Amino acid sequence: MNKIKKLTGMPLFLPIFCMILVMAVNIIYDVANGNFALNFFTISIRNGILYGRLIDILNRGSEIAILAIGMTLVVSSSAGTDISVGSVMSLAASFCCMLLAGYGVSSTNELAMPLIIGVLGGMLMGCVCGAFNGFLVANLNVQPMVATLILYSAARAIGLLLCNNMIVYVRVPSFKVFGDYVGIIPTPIIIAAVCIIIITLVLKKTALGLYIQSVGINKKASRIAGIKSEKMIFLCYVICGLCAGIAGIVAASRISSADSNNIGKNFELDAILSVALGGNSLGGGKFRLAGSIIGAYTIQAITTTLYAIGVSTEQAPVYKAVIVIIIVAVQAPPVKAFFKKWSAKRQLAKGGAA
Repeated sequence: MNKIKKLTGMPLFLPIFCMILVMAVNIIYDVANGNFALNFFTISIRNGILYGRLIDILNRGSEIAILAIGMTLVVSSSAGTDISVGSVMSLAASFCCMLLAGYGVSSTNELAMPLIIGVLGGMLMGCVCGAFNGFLVANLNVQPMVATLILYSAARAIGLLLCNNMIVYVRVPSFKVFGDYVGIIPTPIIIAAVCIIIITLVLKKTALGLYIQSVGINKKASRIAGIKSEKMIFLCYVICGLCAGIAGIVAASRISSADSNNIGKNFELDAILSVALGGNSLGGGKFRLAGSIIGAYTIQAITTTLYAIGVSTEQAPVYKAVIVIIIVAVQAPPVKAFFKKWSAKRQLAKGGAA
């Protein structure tokens, strides 16, 4: 019993348990259909690239994982969410493709300027959007959801203006590589891994992580302790914008174009859910980045599983919503308190019987 309590009390128990549950559903489905039981975990090389459900989840979930990094820091520091990340993805992708193709050009097979300029431009646009949100939240004390609602509504329209109301196609192999493959490995997986490693090292090797959590727990107390709360919150929003910019470039590279209306659509919801599924409080304070990353890939695993078992694209969001509600409900404080109280009662009953 003590071992079970110790296991369930681990910070990442619930996110990992939810991921295992999704995997179990895949195993049951494969067995029921007469397929190999561990088909979900099978990885092979086809046409010179890695192939398998796990690879597909890691590949398709990369953008959400990158967004979850920034969203985790924003939630922790400001006790609010950035609902503009999907739209900022779209704007960053549009700006990047506009730079690479040239203003007013709808399709190109040659770059109008060096690739690095376009990529850095997209990332810079993400940072500018993050700085705008951060200024409103940190310096003007606007509620995070209200502050980020501005770019949630306007960023896609700005992207359309930059692209002259067109879908800009950049059919250049060097640009496509960000959403394609490096050798046998999908590039988005590598980009997501690099982003995760860099932010993890920064949070571990510096006091930034401690400062962010301190500001999220008590902004006034942190200020008294010498931590500049406004700067911490502002920095977190800039990082969130940067993550959205990177995710937008990856998304644009996948389709070799800037589709301002569809890139990043509803991604802000998945990013917020990733933080919640990771066991992080949406009220700010302490955070677990690893939990958010697991949450991001859990959401993608749910989507991939639904498609694998034959659920249509139109019906998938309904099933996905029900599953996410159940997972979030299991992690809710009242539910945890109920099971804790129930467990204590059982212990007392056993003690009395003895």
